[in-house]
Amino acid sequence: MTTDGLRLTPFRGLRYAPGKVGSLAAVTSPPYDVVVRPDELRHLETADPYNIVRLILPQATEAADRQAKAAATLRSWRAEGVLALDHRPALYVYEQRRGDLLQRGLIGALRLSAPEEGVVLPHEGVIAEIVEDRAALMRATGANLEPLLLSYRGDGTVTGATAVIERAALRAPLLSTTTEDGFSHRLWSLTDPTELAEIEADLSRHRALIADGHHRWATYLRLRGEHRKLEETGEGSENGGPGEDTGSANGLSAPCGSPWDHGLVLLVDTVRHPLRVQAIHRVLPRLPLEQALHTAESEGAFRVRALGTVPLPQALRTLDETPGNAFLLTDGGGFHLLQDPAPRLLEALGPGRPESWRRLDATVLHSVLLDEVWRVPDLPEEISYIHDAAAAVGKAARAGGTAVLMRPVREEVVRELAEQGVMMPRKSTSFGPKPATGLVLRVLGDDA
Repeated sequence: MTTDGLRLTPFRGLRYAPGKVGSLAAVTSPPYDVVVRPDELRHLETADPYNIVRLILPQATEAADRQAKAAATLRSWRAEGVLALDHRPALYVYEQRRGDLLQRGLIGALRLSAPEEGVVLPHEGVIAEIVEDRAALMRATGANLEPLLLSYRGDGTVTGATAVIERAALRAPLLSTTTEDGFSHRLWSLTDPTELAEIEADLSRHRALIADGHHRWATYLRLRGEHRKLEETGEGSENGGPGEDTGSANGLSAPCGSPWDHGLVLLVDTVRHPLRVQAIHRVLPRLPLEQALHTAESEGAFRVRALGTVPLPQALRTLDETPGNAFLLTDGGGFHLLQDPAPRLLEALGPGRPESWRRLDATVLHSVLLDEVWRVPDLPEEISYIHDAAAAVGKAARAGGTAVLMRPVREEVVRELAEQGVMMPRKSTSFGPKPATGLVLRVLGDDA
């Protein structure tokens, strides 16, 4: 593992220009993989003609047309002055607040590191098709359209980066808005060389866990590799080859090489601002509920317990209170609890893997239920991953399939496995609150 820790670099943020849009709240969006399609997508598209969802989820029949549409939209919005670059490279303090929940962190261009360096720790596998989709979008637009969410653990004192963040929050923000979900969002820019140096010295002692954005992180690494190959052959200067003017104006070392060596992230100190960990649910549109229950029970894999047509919150509470591995199944009608998996199935799980991995609900779901009992392949047309339980239930009802509702994993288990280099099944966790998309973008061309 390297001793070189996190390196967060200032950049010239691309932001919505005041007066060019109806409101900031109307042009923001949740991250691309949280948008529930098609209903929420249509809602966001009609909220404002400049909503960021038109860039992160462009709509067209063919993939190539979607990417071209996003690139053309971004060029058009910049030409119209709807999106404009900030004058100076900066790091950005970002605050989210709702009721008693307060989260503050730093948005910047993070130096990319290989997994073996141990600076940025993934904890989930990725789906190749999604990485390719995100890579095609970033290639076409030449931009990081939304930040990943990374967590690191500070020392609990108000020093270093924490002190800079707290001081910034006392000043007037660059922007302030409240979105439909009730979260207020504020953003400040940091350009003072002394403050930036203070942050740089502090973060260099830390490493980070990918809380949200494994596919985008894999995309960053993939595109960095592609551009390094282009540079070796002398073909990389046209699109981002010269590098970006990011740090030199502040007296800090600017990144050398291609701007593709860095990626847009939000870094949050979870000692000061603990993240919430929520479950990601599954919808199996081609597996009817009756078949799912019958197969699980008849093969002796699980015990089935009918809960009836109870309210969703009550059914979820029952799931939370059930010991051992358990899942809540429904097709929009009554709920059924799968519990008490057969010991013979659990004994065959991942020999040599840590016991904490073998006990994960997601491990049992994918390795036992999906692979062995239901034989459902992990393909987009076979499994949908939905963050909201009610939305998962509704999608299953419309499709005539089965929603599999999950329980969240504790953050300490996630970090423990990540530090051992053990990958959890894909889409095992949902950390939050997630940053709103559309508050600040990063352009990768030499005009950034």
